[in-house]
Amino acid sequence: MKIIGIVLLTFVLISCGNSSVTKVKKIASVNTVSQEITPNPIVSSEKVVSKNDFEILLVNSYRYWEGENPANKITKDWFDLYKRGDKYYLGKADFTIEKGYDECIGESTRMVTSKNKTVLFLEYSDLKLGEVDALKLDKSKIWPKEKITFQYNNINYSIRAEGDFVSSDKILSDEGEEILQDVKNYKLYISTNNDSEILFLEEESFNDSFVELLFVGDIDRDGKLDFIFDASRDYEEKRVVLYLSSKAKEGGIIQKVSEIAIQFDC
Repeated sequence: MKIIGIVLLTFVLISCGNSSVTKVKKIASVNTVSQEITPNPIVSSEKVVSKNDFEILLVNSYRYWEGENPANKITKDWFDLYKRGDKYYLGKADFTIEKGYDECIGESTRMVTSKNKTVLFLEYSDLKLGEVDALKLDKSKIWPKEKITFQYNNINYSIRAEGDFVSSDKILSDEGEEILQDVKNYKLYISTNNDSEILFLEEESFNDSFVELLFVGDIDRDGKLDFIFDASRDYEEKRVVLYLSSKAKEGGIIQKVSEIAIQFDC
């Protein structure tokens, strides 16, 4: 079923708000601009990572591929980034794995479930347990010619989007009637303190899907922001990408450290 919901961020898939911003600990301000934007100089692009630094998983059903199933990777030593009430935490993974069946392809599956409202499971031993600073935004989709800015720990961040609009369609989702833009040649740039921009995400095209910002906060506790994006390229795909600031190269801001892509086509 081709149903795409426009989801606004309060961490992951949270309901829409107005343009006000809820401050969490050190977070100061958020602003969204939609107009012709004069970009900062672009000095570098984030290097594409072909292999994950570590594995991540979602609460989801997983198909077998060449006799292997991603669900079998997770252990109790993994971390669970989850939401409880209005706060967000890193805890040890509290999950179960159930057997399932995919009627679409007629094969067995493995389903990872969680006792928490899990955003992401992470196989990264350098993380620390406890509450995580998280930024609440009123917008999760950054369309071409839009820029979102926010401040954290006295650092001013900007994420700016470029791309070509192809068409617009009205769709019906759980939130009611919405507009889905078809975009090609999509690019996201990040900068801090009005310095030079870095291209960190690029997609040539989408099939009834679009990039969404799922989480902004300090996962690795280095005092700088980390990002989780849904970068699904097709409506029959769930693809999530994690960027950490502590893994950034010299002169960089963030680094892509892991991604997971789950296919559910027939």
